[in-house]
Amino acid sequence: MTARSPHLLALLLTLGLAALPAGLTAQTVSIERGQLRSGSLETGDTARFTFEAGEDFLLYGEVNQISVDVVVTLTDAEGRRVGPAWDTPARGAEAFSTTIETGGTYTLNVAPFEDEEGDFEVRILQLEERSDDPEDLADQLMFAYSRPGGPGGAVQVWRNGRTVFSKAYGLADLAHEIPFRTTTPTNIGSTSKQFTAFAVMLQAERGLLDLDDDIREHVPELPEFDEIITIRHLLTHTSGLREFLNLYSLTGAPATGISRDHVITIAQRQPSLQNSPGEEWNYNNTAFSLAATIVERTSDQDFDDFLEENVFGPLGMESSVARMEPSQLIPGRADGYTPGGSGWMAPGDLGGAIGAGGIYASVEDLQRWGENMLEPTVGTAETVEAMMTEHMLNDGEGSGYGFGLFIDEQRGLLRRHHGGADVSHRSMIVHYPEIEAGLTVQSNAATFNSANVAFQLGAAFFGDEMEPEEEAVADAEFDASAWDREDFDVFEGSYSLDEAPQMVVRFWRDEETLYTQMTGQQALEVEPVSPTRFRVVVVDAQFEFETEEGEATGATLYQGGREMHATRVAEDEVEEAEWSPEDLTDFVGRFYSEEIETFYEVRLDMPDDEDGEDAEPRLVMNQLWMGDRPMSASTDEDTFTAANMTLQFERDRHGTVTGFYVDVTRTRDVRFVRVDSGMEN
Repeated sequence: MTARSPHLLALLLTLGLAALPAGLTAQTVSIERGQLRSGSLETGDTARFTFEAGEDFLLYGEVNQISVDVVVTLTDAEGRRVGPAWDTPARGAEAFSTTIETGGTYTLNVAPFEDEEGDFEVRILQLEERSDDPEDLADQLMFAYSRPGGPGGAVQVWRNGRTVFSKAYGLADLAHEIPFRTTTPTNIGSTSKQFTAFAVMLQAERGLLDLDDDIREHVPELPEFDEIITIRHLLTHTSGLREFLNLYSLTGAPATGISRDHVITIAQRQPSLQNSPGEEWNYNNTAFSLAATIVERTSDQDFDDFLEENVFGPLGMESSVARMEPSQLIPGRADGYTPGGSGWMAPGDLGGAIGAGGIYASVEDLQRWGENMLEPTVGTAETVEAMMTEHMLNDGEGSGYGFGLFIDEQRGLLRRHHGGADVSHRSMIVHYPEIEAGLTVQSNAATFNSANVAFQLGAAFFGDEMEPEEEAVADAEFDASAWDREDFDVFEGSYSLDEAPQMVVRFWRDEETLYTQMTGQQALEVEPVSPTRFRVVVVDAQFEFETEEGEATGATLYQGGREMHATRVAEDEVEEAEWSPEDLTDFVGRFYSEEIETFYEVRLDMPDDEDGEDAEPRLVMNQLWMGDRPMSASTDEDTFTAANMTLQFERDRHGTVTGFYVDVTRTRDVRFVRVDSGMEN
């Protein structure tokens, strides 16, 4: 079963909030923790299971999709959704989990995906009050990863050179039923970036490089762009280079097949920089891959040997190794697992990850690393301080990032952290330098939310050193259920991001439900946390609105430790284009990107009689490995979105479409040139 289209997901999120249409079958029964309920669904059905929960309860359960793909949502007594819509995978166990903040009656809604029908079973496995004891809370948060026969994880907490808490859960290897241990080497993904930055800094300490060196001094085969990229730009995600995973995704090929040589080739084929170096922060795996190459060339050692000799060995990190390629054997490692229709699947690791990722380490080893970052015995205090200091962009604005570390605060306490996500493994390490403390969490399950678990445990173990939960207090005083949803009308409208004006965020109300949608992305529900602040239900993000004389003038997006301001714009400036079938044919054709040697075909699909009178023709983009991706008109002229891609078409002086540029998350302006009209198809 292919992955869901964001457009389909948006529809599902909306339907999950709507009242059940008249005439459709609805099943409503009670369910208790541990109780197994089963049922059958036909197209349009919704099975509802009610239960009671107290204040600040943790919920975890699973729906066994025996012969039907389901979408699971949770609603409170007022019919408002709590948490996200759960909708992967298509068969097998569909897990759902969330924190229930307010006590009362809740309903678990199980509906078929699109027009599927079949049988399912549902069971609530965890429904209990969140513990005030940090160690008990760790067990609660790791509940889903201590299940028999399932992947596991580990937690390690330290302070002042002493282990505060250390525990492993579940299995490291499902095929051989090997338990997870605190000494189990696990792929830490992008948490590796701080090790790469540290390796570069060690070479700088030795006078073998300077952070302000032109990277072409060390990797001369890279192209000579109009502006110089320095090593400092690499370590701070400000280089302007293409991000290789996002770029490679445009080819439709699996990321597991990427090699380190591909990363350099990608940089060599880049026609120009995406931005001036130092001008903007754009998370970039290419940069850290090149940083590892620079370490190798200045040390005359392979990167794994360098880390073993200069970092892992001296710090006693006996379970740690840099995996240079996915086929390399790591003794005693945790295999990574992703849920699939027939149970857990082991898809392997990303290719070409070294420098950007690729390190396997145990939580015990990561404590040794964390303690060195607080009081270094390897490297200098100046090196650690530089890594933990926020890098400033060319315009003087903070980037929220140091060298391989995110820079922020948690309730007034300085926090330096970085998460990691390979194909299936998840990790997070958090440093609290002011109190000489830290923690790390990891799992070999793709479903693990490492940041959520780590930050909750940080507050649980070190909350006494943090400021009072002022926002939580304010939220408690604000009664969202009593707030008049019509008050949201003043915020309805469109807001253009100051940093990227082509990205427009819309807000609107549909009766009692509030929505936001960004250009090219799905519509998402928002909930009020104050009269002017709203959280996105399915994404860890919030918006704070600004008003002048009762009129909304702007909003600030808070996400991932960053703040992005958006200015309100008139609706006629962002009105979506309306296209006739004749006009849409302008975009039909076959297009080729020399940079990534990939063809895309754009065709016009006309509605069939069975689609109904209201069905409209639509453009569809097709690529050999991606298959069909429906296209939607965007707010900009000649601009369309397809899944997570934005296609900006260009015309010649005669108005003929000659090509387009593709943006995909961290990679922009990849050019495709039209090679034929495709009209014969």
